[in-house]
Amino acid sequence: MTENLFKENFTLRETQCTIISDKQQAIQIAIESIKRNRQELEIYIEANPKFLYTLKPSPVPEKPNVARLMALAAQEAEVGPMAAVAGAIADLAVEDMKHEGCEVALVEDGGEISAVSNRPVDVAVAVGEEPLSKNFGFRLTKFPIGVATSSGRFSHALSFGDAEAVTVFCKTGSLADAAATAVGNVVKGENAQAAIQSAIGMGLSIKGVEGVLIIYKGRVGMAGKIPQIIKIEP
Repeated sequence: MTENLFKENFTLRETQCTIISDKQQAIQIAIESIKRNRQELEIYIEANPKFLYTLKPSPVPEKPNVARLMALAAQEAEVGPMAAVAGAIADLAVEDMKHEGCEVALVEDGGEISAVSNRPVDVAVAVGEEPLSKNFGFRLTKFPIGVATSSGRFSHALSFGDAEAVTVFCKTGSLADAAATAVGNVVKGENAQAAIQSAIGMGLSIKGVEGVLIIYKGRVGMAGKIPQIIKIEP
């Protein structure tokens, strides 16, 4: 699955990305896209500081495009726009890579994935030191796809829930990112099965969410369109 593919890791302050493509020049295009969109977002936030701190949806600006995508996803998931920042940056980088004519374009930004591909792509789920961490993943075969994982226990991102992992599948990384935060926020309480069922129902009610998988208190629940689950070899 990785034959004839190029892969590069790229870090810019809080942004930590893995970029994969079948064209080497598309890697550099993705890096420039990430730099540009981060800079445009920082300028926008400087003029609109509430965009950075609010935990509720905010008005959708026309520009810059990264803030627009974040705000749109946040409105669907009913969270603050920063919940979609990694997914939005990944989405825009993939779009720029596609203009290069590549058939494989994948950007993973802090665990949030946006991808198009003409071949299957395997991704692992990493959630701290949990027993399942890095031992299972998904074989992605239908594209475009956005995959995002939120954790109330093993993440630098803000979450009001306690789930080990909430993974959401959508067509875009921005919506998956925002929705994973929204679902992760409500996974809490002593009754793990009830918490999982309730959170899955909420997740699937978000327009554009195709599948949800939750790990909480050692239990796993899933519903919707979930890619093939695979075992990851150490």
